[in-house]
Amino acid sequence: LSSFGHAGNTASSTQTHSRPFSPFFPFTMAATQSQELIQQLLQAEKEAEALIANAKKNRLTKLKQAKDKAEEELSAFRTEQESKFQKEMGTKAAADPASETKAKTEAALAEVQKDYQTNKARTTAYVISKVLDVPTSLTDTQKQALKVGAV
Repeated sequence: LSSFGHAGNTASSTQTHSRPFSPFFPFTMAATQSQELIQQLLQAEKEAEALIANAKKNRLTKLKQAKDKAEEELSAFRTEQESKFQKEMGTKAAADPASETKAKTEAALAEVQKDYQTNKARTTAYVISKVLDVPTSLTDTQKQALKVGAV
């Protein structure tokens, strides 16, 4: 009985197995594997969150860079347009509208003077011919009025 005894059985079991025998050993092993899988999932989730956070950070950085570049281009465009405007306004401010009107008036006056000189002799001759061309005879209407005594 001593070779089949309880003490002998325990000795051989500790020599062949590194773990103590437990009736729940398969469940313990499954639970350990579950815990490892859960830890792997949690780790994968943390890595995914880190990737997403990094992607968001990169996206915000790119948006900020695009905004800064657009603001630089807008500033350059605004400066260019302001320069053009100031140049045009300087040109228009330097030009005296009164002198431009005066020049147009003088040109029109010179044209009238030229027309006067060209047509003066002919017009004078026409007026003199009409003044000197006085009819000395009476018209039929004038003669009839004199006969009736209306005049």
